[in-house]
Amino acid sequence: MNKKEVMEIKKRMQKEDCTFTRMCGCYVDGERNRVTRLGKTFLNLEEEEFFKYLDLAKKVLSGTLGNNLLEVEFPLEEEEQGGRQQFLLGLRQSRLKNDDLLERFYDLIIENYNYAGNYLILIFHDAYDVPIKTKDRRNLDESEEIYEYLLCAVCPVTLSKPGLGYLEESNEIGLRLRDWVVGVPDTGFLFPAFTERSADLHAALFYAKNAKEPPEEFIEGVLGCSKKMTAAEQKETFRSLLENTLGEECNYETVKKIHDKIQEKIQEDHDLSVQAKDDDLQPAELSKETIKEILNDSGVSEEKIGQMELEYDDRVKDQTLYAENVVDKRKFEVKTYDVVLHVKPEKASQIKSQIIDGQKCLVIPMDENENINVNGIHTTV
Repeated sequence: MNKKEVMEIKKRMQKEDCTFTRMCGCYVDGERNRVTRLGKTFLNLEEEEFFKYLDLAKKVLSGTLGNNLLEVEFPLEEEEQGGRQQFLLGLRQSRLKNDDLLERFYDLIIENYNYAGNYLILIFHDAYDVPIKTKDRRNLDESEEIYEYLLCAVCPVTLSKPGLGYLEESNEIGLRLRDWVVGVPDTGFLFPAFTERSADLHAALFYAKNAKEPPEEFIEGVLGCSKKMTAAEQKETFRSLLENTLGEECNYETVKKIHDKIQEKIQEDHDLSVQAKDDDLQPAELSKETIKEILNDSGVSEEKIGQMELEYDDRVKDQTLYAENVVDKRKFEVKTYDVVLHVKPEKASQIKSQIIDGQKCLVIPMDENENINVNGIHTTV
């Protein structure tokens, strides 16, 4: 799925466009016991309740593709009888009206959702009559497909904080009652994926609030899919890859050259996208061969490049690294224990390491018309 397809589904989650047919759920306590269940015709909800649930559903389609939102594919065995994909298809076909399938679905989540406290499992069913779009992206009244899907949201439920409040019955200020409050989802998914504006039964779109530590057990146990690295994980993997393999060659000048080479890859990818007039071209991959070429062009020795290849096989395996995920396009960052330096990428090439009076220094050239900011005050050097 691309950004436009995610937004097309997300935009439906407002009062005038929402067509959710049914919503079901299960409230689970910290001991993994089912406390209560719910099953409602969504469009019959009271308005305030309607909007609260709608906000929770909408959150599952928020965040960044490749980071909070990961498209995961079903292995062939999960598409066979008894597999998780086949189970989800059955759940979708039932339109959430089969209690046995719902109980099995709750079981899957309870067994594979690693959370110590109380939480609420919500699942929505929808059937979207997908309008045909012309080449200039105008919607026509007619459609060729009804996209039928499930959207799941798992929401932590926490006890409200103690505090004072007005007690109406006794007409006094006192300790207010604490209650259990449903929070925003930290995990969820859309099934099937909505790819090229059509149902893709071979994939699902997974949501994780924490992109640095997406729940691998949930992806594998509930969906039966292999976890993909988020952008945050790719950046950390690449950082570790360089530090562990370059060793003494991991100096400022070398790292800056590597950064510049990756920025060139990103720019090449952008130029191709502009030429093709396509915002959704696949971003530039950093394969083992590509990284090998970048390190070689940056002056890294053959010995260290060989170590990188071994480390790459061990750490990256069958995953994919993308250039735009391992460096920040908007800034070049340098840190010491006491200093943090942020500069625009185009300025980074001017920074040099230099020995001055026997002291190692980073030198930042400045043009005559450049100012610096000290505690919010614009000044000159």
